[in-house]
Amino acid sequence: MRKEYEKFTVVDIETTGLDPQKDKITEIAAMRIENGNITDTFHTLVNPGRMLEERIVTLTGLCDEDLKKAPYIGDVIGDFIKFETTGCLLGHSILFDFSFLKRAAVNAGNTFERTGIDTLAISRKYLADLESRSLPFLCKHFEIRHTPHRAMSDVEATYELYKILFQKFGETEDANKLFEPSMLIYQVKKEGPIQPKQKEQINRFLSYYHVESAYDINTLSRNEASRYLDYLISQYGRIPPRRV
Repeated sequence: MRKEYEKFTVVDIETTGLDPQKDKITEIAAMRIENGNITDTFHTLVNPGRMLEERIVTLTGLCDEDLKKAPYIGDVIGDFIKFETTGCLLGHSILFDFSFLKRAAVNAGNTFERTGIDTLAISRKYLADLESRSLPFLCKHFEIRHTPHRAMSDVEATYELYKILFQKFGETEDANKLFEPSMLIYQVKKEGPIQPKQKEQINRFLSYYHVESAYDINTLSRNEASRYLDYLISQYGRIPPRRV
């Protein structure tokens, strides 16, 4: 009889959107599993350095007030890396969570290479007849307690789902391909911080047009600052040159 993989970390994040190159983490939760036992948990809210869109507020229940006093990702990603000692991540669409976490780790000067087990991939293989394989739908289907789109609840629900899936399908002939870890691949380069000239340009633009920024300018990377300037120009036009 096959046993569950003996050591892994169940992880879930909430974000400002779906693109790890543009969006930011707002919440991280994790649960370390060793030989079928929960040995430790990790949770933190994260200040994304920007105002949340209304759809994200509606989806997660988090608001700007909840996050403005939370630490920035650069201040907590090291703590998460120290917590995650198993080398294997388990999640529902785990590459999504990994891509955000790896980008944050690399930008903070850390390496972050992990293997992963994906309950979404397992569900797509063995539950293809269901109308959805989303975590909320599967939790309802299997009667798992769950508060959607809050990181720790997602972590707890994902682990319960994994145990159910393993019990039902872990002994199938091709189960090892999905129930055992595979390398998570996401390529990312460290992003440089916003440059003083960019900061000056953005602040001058905001002041000239009396625009309240949706971002904490100091937290932007060089590429993010460049995209933000392009967005401001597209919305308001260029600032007239200063008269000599």
